[in-house]
Amino acid sequence: MMKIAVTYEDGKVFQHFGHSEKFKVYETEDGKVVSSEVADTNGSGHGALADFLAEKAVKVLICGGIGQGARQALAQAGIELYPGVSGDADQAVLAYLNGSLSYDPDTVCSHHEHHEHDGECAGGNCCH
Repeated sequence: MMKIAVTYEDGKVFQHFGHSEKFKVYETEDGKVVSSEVADTNGSGHGALADFLAEKAVKVLICGGIGQGARQALAQAGIELYPGVSGDADQAVLAYLNGSLSYDPDTVCSHHEHHEHDGECAGGNCCH
């Protein structure tokens, strides 16, 4: 049995880990999803989110953008990270399970740089 979490909003992979209000947590066994639930973070912020996932025994996190501090917290909690994912959350988990998940290990979120932009983000890594 392995648990996979996805940053979650309206059925999609939510694009800013540190602002995630919900995660969809999937229990998997033998490469198949056996159950899932949407878990509310109750307002937990960046650092607390890694603890939140660790308490739920999550081993893999699929997300959009994520900052360096959160990456470190997840690594310390022993959670494998698959950032830079967008689209349908359920499909992302199925793709992970069958080895075809498209993700970008270098995706980062610089939430300290709040800037105005006209729908364009440097390197395509906008996570607001």
